[in-house]
Amino acid sequence: MRLVPRFELDLNPVSHITADAIGQPGQRVFYLQGWRETDPQPVTVIIEKIQLQSLVLGLEQMVNEIANQKPALAVPAADFDEEKMHIHPPVDPLFRAGEMGLGYDVERDLIIILAREIVMESEDAEQSAVVRFWCSRRQARQLAAWGMEVVNRGRPICPQCGQPMEPEGHFCPKKNGHKH
Repeated sequence: MRLVPRFELDLNPVSHITADAIGQPGQRVFYLQGWRETDPQPVTVIIEKIQLQSLVLGLEQMVNEIANQKPALAVPAADFDEEKMHIHPPVDPLFRAGEMGLGYDVERDLIIILAREIVMESEDAEQSAVVRFWCSRRQARQLAAWGMEVVNRGRPICPQCGQPMEPEGHFCPKKNGHKH
């Protein structure tokens, strides 16, 4: 018996896609948000900072690989309008993403960003909700460039150990645990 997901939602294609964080560094909540042209209501999913970092790297690699395999498809510009890239209300997430993935529809030249709902150990992963954001390579490059800025707006990184530093001090393993 095949289990059916709670729901599957395809934004195919998105008219706009972005990621952003709300809150103070160290306590931020990260979001992935997309719109369909036919629906003024955004679709929002909570993601982790590391998921955004991985998404940014994956999108850049994918866009470059597509250009390498298909030289007629140039790497699109990564410029964006910062005002448009901020998350927009209502921020009413459908779920928290547990798994994320990337795909590419060669025939339509669209990149697919998949977000699957996180599930508890007692639940079946096959029943988790899924959202697929279908975006152009240009939208993917803009999301990657903006996403890197969002990630870098957080706490400063310790040059010794690479971990985020708190304003009140930092327990650095490379400094034998001394605060600096």
